[in-house]
Amino acid sequence: MKNETFGLMKALLDAHTMGIHAAAALLKECGYRVIVAPTQIEEALEKISADSSQRLILKWLKENQINHIGISYRLDVNDAINIVGKLVHILKQNGDYESAGATIKSVYFAGLAAACNAIDKEYKGRIRTFRGGESAEETLLIMGIPYEEIPQKILSGCQYDKELLTFGKTIIEENSYKEMKPLNRNKYLEYGTFRDSLSARLEHNFMNGFQPLIRAHSGPYSAELKREQCLKEYKEWCRILADTGYLDILSIGTSQLSQSNFGENWEEKVNGGGVPINSEQEFKDIWDIARPMLVRTYSGTKNVKLMAQIYEKNINIAWHALSLWWFDELDGRGSNSLYKNLKEHINTIQYIATTNKPVEANVSHHFAFRGCDDITYIISAYLAAKMIKKCGIKVFILQNMLNTPRSTWGIQDLAKSRALLSLVKGLEDDKFKVVLQTRAGLDFFKPDLERAKVQLAAVTAMMDDIEPNNIYSPEIIHVVSYSEALFLATPDILNDSIKITRTSLNEYRRLKKEGMTPETITDEINERTNVLKNATIKIIEAMERSIPNLYSPEGLYIAFVAGWMPVPELWSDSDEFVHAKCWETKQVNGGRWLTDHELILSIDSRINRCISYIPDAEYILKNKY
Repeated sequence: MKNETFGLMKALLDAHTMGIHAAAALLKECGYRVIVAPTQIEEALEKISADSSQRLILKWLKENQINHIGISYRLDVNDAINIVGKLVHILKQNGDYESAGATIKSVYFAGLAAACNAIDKEYKGRIRTFRGGESAEETLLIMGIPYEEIPQKILSGCQYDKELLTFGKTIIEENSYKEMKPLNRNKYLEYGTFRDSLSARLEHNFMNGFQPLIRAHSGPYSAELKREQCLKEYKEWCRILADTGYLDILSIGTSQLSQSNFGENWEEKVNGGGVPINSEQEFKDIWDIARPMLVRTYSGTKNVKLMAQIYEKNINIAWHALSLWWFDELDGRGSNSLYKNLKEHINTIQYIATTNKPVEANVSHHFAFRGCDDITYIISAYLAAKMIKKCGIKVFILQNMLNTPRSTWGIQDLAKSRALLSLVKGLEDDKFKVVLQTRAGLDFFKPDLERAKVQLAAVTAMMDDIEPNNIYSPEIIHVVSYSEALFLATPDILNDSIKITRTSLNEYRRLKKEGMTPETITDEINERTNVLKNATIKIIEAMERSIPNLYSPEGLYIAFVAGWMPVPELWSDSDEFVHAKCWETKQVNGGRWLTDHELILSIDSRINRCISYIPDAEYILKNKY
């Protein structure tokens, strides 16, 4: 089978490329030839009903001697079913599939659960499907790779993940998490009042020993309901969460309009999902109903400082989260240009310093969503943390999203987390403290509730392994509910997810004391950590030497535009960001690395390339703004 070729395809409109590239990397590591369809074929797949598109696809398959086809489509379910059906039909019609002497031996499909279910039913399992969340080993086995052909480094690299999933399965099968009661809180004087704070909640924590504070994001919306009806429903959710007592920190999932057009007339605008809050009184009402939980929400995407002031005044926001490079023209979440966004965010952080509130850098995973390498993930968080410290902030919330991309191996996640935490904690002094907040990846969970519960238990165990000998770490766990791959979590599901998280953490720590958990202080993980840490230090030092006043709007703008933090999957086609996009990344040994012609790019080459782009970035800054 080693002489056979896999052809991986997606439609042009579908921006989800990481799954294809991850699968390609795994197949290549097994010694197979892999061809990823070029743009011309992506467009043809999208217009597969046209005779010209069909001829183009058949020609591509023949010229590249492809034997196995993988199709990815994560947009409209009906479109996905039609694309697969049409492709199978023309392959059969041409004698290339399911006939004597057929060159195409297998077809695979990756997409939404509903599309996978329909394809499973139609083809009786002849077309194997991927719903998301498959491990490296699972991916290869589904694609028909014999177990004995999977390299030992992949099998051993996935062993930690398999052990955590076994642990998670035990937690869910035993079902004891359902009996977990809310923790007995240590109710200090300011508890639940407008003078309450994250620092006080962490300091007093809970009776009977330290427990991580639990944060969760909540924000239902229905286009069928009026805005006032949506608010009424959300207030009821807040009341339930407050009364049941499992959640410590409520993150209000405000709508796009709440972030971008607060206080304006929305009659002609689309809400875009999330809680449609549009007045200070509505924020006040939610805070009052949510007590004694601490409350926080998204930052604004314009008038950022004004919105921060509104949050201070009306919800005593537990901490502010600023995204610096993001929630603007780069990702379409806001109207600000990149440079204006950096200026507004830094100005806002300087204001927040006067309130004595913590700040979270909501940045690293947004770089990962755009295809960055693991080193960039760390660099972006470090730059944000150091800049935030320079603005006078005393407490920094370090958000660390695991499983991003979801193809990352657990041992690499531990290495990345430890390198990140070590570097950012290196900024600590008597005026600056770092608080670790961990969470599962945004698209980590499988669209199967029972399997997703197992994953939630497993990723909770991984959180405890970041600092395995520190009973005070992590200080905050951002619980992503197990239903996220299918639908928004209701209060019952959210509380259920918290019960799974707390039960898993307690049981994993008990097993760890008995020496019955995987060993995570190993030479391999230490080596991975040191490689990431040393590379980050070298790049940061080069940035500080090469970019005047790096920790300023101008400096952070030049850093991005000159490509110091590569985002090869950035959607923007603007010439302004050409150097940020002109990189290639590849999955290697469970991590994400910059590559040059399939080889990992050396740190010196990376630095020299970025330095050469600085004059272009300076020219754009000077002439555009």
